[in-house]
Amino acid sequence: MHPALCRDCLSQISHSARCPKCGSPRVLSHPELNTLTIAHMDCDAFFASVEKRDNPEIRDLPVIIGGGKRGVVATACYIARIKGVRSAMPMFQALKLCPEAVVVRPRMAAYAEVSRAIRQMMGELTPAIEPLSLDEAFLDMSGTERLHGAPPALMMAGLVERMERELGLTGSVGLSHNKFLAKIASDLDKPRGFSIIGKAETGSFLRDKPVSLIWGVGKSFRATLARDGIRTFNDLLRRERKDLATRYGTMGERLWHLARGMDYRRVSSSAPIKSISNETTFFEDTGALTVLDGHIWRLSEKVADRAKKRTLSGRVVTLKLKQSNHQTLTRRTTLYDPSQTADRIYSTARILLESVLTKGPFRLIGVGLSHLEPTEATESFGDLLDPEAQAREKVERVSDKIRAKFGDDAIRKGRSLR
Repeated sequence: MHPALCRDCLSQISHSARCPKCGSPRVLSHPELNTLTIAHMDCDAFFASVEKRDNPEIRDLPVIIGGGKRGVVATACYIARIKGVRSAMPMFQALKLCPEAVVVRPRMAAYAEVSRAIRQMMGELTPAIEPLSLDEAFLDMSGTERLHGAPPALMMAGLVERMERELGLTGSVGLSHNKFLAKIASDLDKPRGFSIIGKAETGSFLRDKPVSLIWGVGKSFRATLARDGIRTFNDLLRRERKDLATRYGTMGERLWHLARGMDYRRVSSSAPIKSISNETTFFEDTGALTVLDGHIWRLSEKVADRAKKRTLSGRVVTLKLKQSNHQTLTRRTTLYDPSQTADRIYSTARILLESVLTKGPFRLIGVGLSHLEPTEATESFGDLLDPEAQAREKVERVSDKIRAKFGDDAIRKGRSLR
């Protein structure tokens, strides 16, 4: 008999179709139930669930979280998903699929507050937490059974039960022997799911699955793999490691390992931030330089503020534009020395904009900073082509202090009003 537990009353029981203690059919049973230690928890339709919890009038209605008719879907509840609504879908398309949906603008502060409460609950189970976003995280439960007197599976079931009871939100759990498989498992039975992929079944589970399950295999790369005759994990298993590496570089190495369910990455509570970015979608397409310039400055300020709070500087500035036909243009340039100032990010992004302005009008614009490193390890030597740059940086630092003391609106540049 396999070990089992009831996900409702959290009793450890013998394998049964129903819990003999509370009668619940939500019984989880697996040969490796008490030995697997890597978990992934993903909240169910997080933003939409928070809105439904806070506004009972829309609880039974389809809800889309997004930025108006010109924006995109941030997330949608499961009622709207049944109609075909998906994250990142243009809002006009989502409303065609589900015209009766209630559209709610995101309340990021509210979501962040709930996320902190969930993170605190996780922290009571293990210090090894690797957040992926506000609503999902990996947890390494190795060594916690002796501390809590319960196996990881029972603690994870207790976590989502507590979330539902105290926060009014549901989540789905994946439990396995590595991060790759734990994340796959958490998607298998949403919402309120709990799925397990054990070591013994890894090969048989993956064999016929599509390669799209692998992180980094998006639409474009999936098409490339399909042209090469690779559509499933089985197709990857037939390829030599050397051939995959030659054809796809480091991604080929990764494909070879993941096809065999091998993932040696550790759950890291201090995973480095790879990039900082911000973007906005316009209510109407625009190619006006003055309008775009104002947006670039505001986005650069937001990116710079986040970089400064994390004491990070970046070497690469990226400009992202989406045309009216939804085609995305990306331009980037490498700075001579890393920077975290809004002035430097803005002036670089502005040059990038001028190189693609004729391809407008645009419906979205974004600015990003990447190749990040600690600010204390860098020193600004100024820009030989812009001798006033250092003076502007000093002014910006003084402005930061004023804003920190008197509020963000205490001092503003004229271009931010465009």
